[in-house]
Order: sequence, then C-alpha cells, then structure tokens
Amino acid sequence: MTLIKSISGIRGTIGGKPGEGLSPVDVVKFTSAFAQILKANSAKDKLTFVVGRDARISGQMVENLVVASLSGMGIDVVNTGLSTTPTVEMEVINRKADGGVILTASHNPKQWNALKLLNEKGEFISADLGKQVLDLADSMDFNFTDVDDLGKISFYENSIDDHIQKILELDLVDKELIAKAGFNIVVDGVNSTGGIAIPKLLKELGVEHITEIFCEPNGEFPHNPEPLPENVIDLCNAVVKNKADMGIVVDPDVDRLALVMENGVMFGEEYTLVAVADYILQNTPGSTVSNLSSTRALKDVTEQFGCEYSSAAVGEVNVVEKMREVDAIIGGEGNGGIIYPTLHAGRDALVGVALLLTYLAKRKIKLSELRKTYPNYFMSKNKIELDKNSNVNEIFETVKSSYKDFPVSDIDGIKIDFPDGWVQLRTSNTEPIMRIYSESTTMEKANNYADEIKKIILNLN
Repeated sequence: MTLIKSISGIRGTIGGKPGEGLSPVDVVKFTSAFAQILKANSAKDKLTFVVGRDARISGQMVENLVVASLSGMGIDVVNTGLSTTPTVEMEVINRKADGGVILTASHNPKQWNALKLLNEKGEFISADLGKQVLDLADSMDFNFTDVDDLGKISFYENSIDDHIQKILELDLVDKELIAKAGFNIVVDGVNSTGGIAIPKLLKELGVEHITEIFCEPNGEFPHNPEPLPENVIDLCNAVVKNKADMGIVVDPDVDRLALVMENGVMFGEEYTLVAVADYILQNTPGSTVSNLSSTRALKDVTEQFGCEYSSAAVGEVNVVEKMREVDAIIGGEGNGGIIYPTLHAGRDALVGVALLLTYLAKRKIKLSELRKTYPNYFMSKNKIELDKNSNVNEIFETVKSSYKDFPVSDIDGIKIDFPDGWVQLRTSNTEPIMRIYSESTTMEKANNYADEIKKIILNLN
C-alpha cells in the first residue's frame, strides 16, 4: 500500500494499515487536522466547507468520512456529491466558504484516492499550510466539538450547473457562434464526473451532435485514466467512425483537457494551453505562465504577440502564485491544465472547452488546421525509480556541472535550456521517482537529451 503526503494533497491507495495507505483512519486524521487549523486561523464562530468528489469506487466511503469528520469538528458542510475539481473550487468562491475538500486522485488508477485541500479562495493550500496540516495530523492533537456544536450537513446538487453558467457569462465565450458552427463532438468521460459535466456543458453551448463513450460515472475506468495518446485509442477510433470534428477527453476530476483532431490523431495535451492562450492573447494581450515541464510553444506564441512569458515550478499552486506575481491573463500546465483567472485561479477543463470551441467557430477552421499554426515541438517523458539510497542533491549537482555552458534553472529540480530545446529532471510530488522530461524540434533530439541525463544518473549508482 502507498500513502504520499505532499503539496498535491494526501494521496494513497485504498486499504491496508493506517499510515501505509489511505485508510479510514488516515482520512479522518488529515481532514480533522485541516479543519482545526483553519478554525484556529479564522475569527468566525462557524466555518463552512464545500466537499465534492469524482466517481471513484472508494469515493462514497471517503466522502462519508470527510463530511462526518468536518461535522465533528463543528464545521458546516455543503456536500456537492459527484462533481469536478474546478466545480468545487468555484463553489467555494460562490458561497464565500472558508475552505473545501476535493476527493480525487486525478489521473491515478482506481485503487487510489486523495484529499485535495482548498483555502477560502477556492485554491490549493500553500506548502506552509500543508506542512502544518501534516504535522498536526501526525500528533493527532486536535479536539472534536461537543454534541450541541456539531456542524450541519447539507447537499447541493446544482454546483456543476452553476459552474457552467459562470462560463457562459464570460466575454470570450460565444454560445451563439458555437451553436451556429454545428460541431460534431465525441466525449470520453473515463467513467467519472467528466461524463456528467462535459456533455452538459456542450449542450448548454448549443452543440447538438454529441457522442458519449465511457460517460457513466461508476468509477470503473475503461482505460488508464491519464489522457495520453496510448490510453485513448477508443476515442480516436470513435472520432473517425462518427466523422466528428473532434474528441474531448478529461481526467477523472476534469481539470485536465486533451483533444483528438478530426483525423483521429491527438492534438497534443501540451498544445491545449497553447491554443487557448492564442485565443486569449488575440483579444486581451498580457503575460502568460506555465510550469517548467511545459512546452516551449507557449513562450513562442506569447512572444509573437509582443507579450511576456514566465515559468513556474511544477504544481498548480506554484503556477497560480507566479500568475499573480506577473498579473498573467492565462496560464496553466502542459498536461492540459487551463487556468483562466477571469473565471477562477484553478485548472479547469470546462472553461478550456468553451474558449477553444469559440475560437474554432470564429476562425472557421478544423482542429488539425489550427495545430499546424503552432511551433512543432516533440516531448519525451521518462522516469527513473528512486530507492532509499538515491542522493538527489548529488544527482542535481552533477547534472548542473555537466551542463555549465548552458542556461540552468534550479527553481524546480534542474532544467537546462538549449537553442533547440530543453531537458528537466525533478522528483515527483506524488511518486518515489525522478522524472526526466525533454523537448526539441524532433523526437530523436528530445530522446537524446533525456538519454544523456539517464547516463549521468546511472553512472552515479
């Protein structure tokens, strides 16, 4: 069993002994610690939290534990039930709630679940606050309330509808234009809440031709839930079979958006953000941000508009912090995560869909034609498992000295920039591995950059 405590939340496999997996004891412990810290930091007599979950098999069980724990801490709970990560974030904002808990392990397989913790802004909590939660959970030095002060629990089933309505109200979303375009779209909801939210959004946008595959929210993922090319073959085939304009696939909690072009080929999840940023920059010029592991194409497109691009450490909270620092108009991560701060400061596949469809309708071009307008980069994603004897600092220092003649960034692992690409190595927030990402103008060059780093690491062992 596995339990990982990090900036990305409390994530683990279901079952096993407490402390070894995400057991019921661990769920109660971390939820209660989070609740007590927010209570201590608030001047309010009564706090309200929003809770929502994806469709994982363990979701109902974890939801019951979280809701009961919050009530036991004296916190009122608005339970949105089956929802999406961006929807819960929006609901915290809409209700002016004091915090939130999203129950999802994102792209991890069905045996995993997680607690993602939100502050009063509907954003992931800071690393400092996260450390306080972990420390308090370990000590279990928290106090539950007495019977007269138990938190009230209410259920709200319209949070996705509210989220969609806010998207429809955005200036750069044109519902009428999308409806006139007559899009034919196939949706893969990986049998989670994307199967609820994405078709509902498309219908509200006036899309009449929608084919749904794997849209039953039963938590039985029909394929690896990470929206990568090798995992969405059925969607690619369905797009061709139905002569669709595109295919849409999201991860189980709907904060990552990937697209399939009308020819049955992936648009490239790295380019989802690039395309949406292209549209935003044409209408509201400003700065952009993505993490260090994202494609250089966003920088290229941003600079074409005479605007400034900045990079941030991997992790949504880091990207959002950088976006605030530079007052970015659009940002996100190369895994298909769109952050449009005009709506809210969180990755949101739904707003990405609405903005992209508006852009395609305005330009009257197919997705494959749009893809050809962007710089063509190829990314190689590799990983090496770390054991307890691995010296990460030694690896980083050796790599830095090996590439001292090139620009090197160490704000998140090590990233070396070359004239035609880059390579980055960093430890994972969610797994005991070293990730090695590289990008260049050909896949061969990208692979070569990664292979050079692998050799350096292997020579140290």
